[in-house]
Amino acid sequence: MTTVLIADDHPTFRSGLRQIVESGRDFKLVQEAGNGVEALNGIRKLRPAVAILDMNMPEMDGLKVARAVQAEGIPTAIVFLTMYQDEDMFNEAMDLGAKGYVLKESAVADILDSIRAAGAGRHYLSPAISGFLLRRRTSDAAFRSGHPELEKLTPAERRILRLIAGNKTSKEIATELDLSPRTIENHRANICAKLNLRGIHSLVKFAFDNRSRL
Repeated sequence: MTTVLIADDHPTFRSGLRQIVESGRDFKLVQEAGNGVEALNGIRKLRPAVAILDMNMPEMDGLKVARAVQAEGIPTAIVFLTMYQDEDMFNEAMDLGAKGYVLKESAVADILDSIRAAGAGRHYLSPAISGFLLRRRTSDAAFRSGHPELEKLTPAERRILRLIAGNKTSKEIATELDLSPRTIENHRANICAKLNLRGIHSLVKFAFDNRSRL
């Protein structure tokens, strides 16, 4: 059974979501939340396989919830629900590792497929916004073509660069990778040299600006 948490601040819409989720025999709804704080606390406590998050919720919006989930290393797959076909919002969601992005207008048709895809580690988008993903992939290809020096990085350096992009300090990275802070600092210096970046601040800015492409 795929465990699912749903979060939306509109009771009527949430009730409809609950009915859809419960119609899937392979799903188990473990919690409903009416705001972002409730959603995050539920994710922390229950570790559902998939969390369906409304983008716009009181107290803590869906993006902030996803950012906390990512920072804490919780393995719950995130599927966002939104009313808006906003490409910048879509890209931010993808930067945060979202597995699904579903328009509310097509939730009835899309939500079960999005949960199955996210639970299996795949991505799912409402068909109406599939063009966003194509442009994103084109942009990623152009970025890599324009930064061939990234190929010089070792697998360990790439991982550290992604962790820097995730707003991790050297101490936090050292703890996560079971290395010393001095070793992480040496890696950061090597990454700067390979990417022709001068100074740690330049490295952090590069990582943040390009976190979705690393």
